[in-house]
Amino acid sequence: MRNLDITALRSFVAVSEAGGVTRAAGFLNLTQSAVSMQIKRLEEMLGLKLLDRSGRGVTLTPSGQQLVIYARRIVDLNDEIHAKLTRQDWEGEITLGVPHDIIYPVIPNVIKRMQRDYPKIKLHLVSSFTYDLKAKFARGAIDVILTTEPEPDKGGDELLELPLRWYGAPGGQTWATQPLRVAFCNHCAFRGGVTEKLDAAGLDWELAATSDSDRAIEVAVSADQAVTAVLEGHEPAQYEEVPENSGLPELGMQKIILYASGERRQIVEPLLTFLRSEFGALQSNAADVAAQ
Repeated sequence: MRNLDITALRSFVAVSEAGGVTRAAGFLNLTQSAVSMQIKRLEEMLGLKLLDRSGRGVTLTPSGQQLVIYARRIVDLNDEIHAKLTRQDWEGEITLGVPHDIIYPVIPNVIKRMQRDYPKIKLHLVSSFTYDLKAKFARGAIDVILTTEPEPDKGGDELLELPLRWYGAPGGQTWATQPLRVAFCNHCAFRGGVTEKLDAAGLDWELAATSDSDRAIEVAVSADQAVTAVLEGHEPAQYEEVPENSGLPELGMQKIILYASGERRQIVEPLLTFLRSEFGALQSNAADVAAQ
């Protein structure tokens, strides 16, 4: 039989995006043993080893890396067909809140998928700072929010963990000056922790630019007037990572956290699925790049 099992392919894609069977099982609302059994059945059918379990976590074998490209397309097409034929009556409005600095590259893809599969669900995007989004979510003004935090609060679901990095202008030299000139938005969640690390490292620094607007900070940094801290993979195109031998302190890790309201779960759930899928794919791509 040459018919691929879409349920098994969905589990395989989830494992590749989540980086492990346990997290994938949580996303799929299945038991760990059920997901493992589906992967085993897929491997037996193809006569190929798809996952390498020899190290820490789970990684894709060369055959698995090849399959996951097709598997995502098959699962997406399956979901698109199902949505077009059965979900036209799903309608309503959802508000999604996202911090400015993590809108790209994931959120445009999520919005496109929602428009394609659930055209009668209106998705409103609110962009603000983590503390502001959490306050609005707490009083019910936003249905779903993403935040950037060291650890999730109660009810938060960790989607991705990324290093916080130093960035400056391409070819810039501000990172080598003393005192170090830094730029942050007034309400940046990273600002306090970063300046504490500079103080702990005994480095002189000064606030060269501050604003309520991310655009103003981007101008200062891209003009080589200051450096700033950004999550790896979410830096603006006009930024360049500061050299590793800069002498600036390591900034540690930050997590992208998902919080969802318990109201109107029928129309909220597709959004959550797409957010988990897209951030899972981002994590998978980052792991592939790091392995090369």
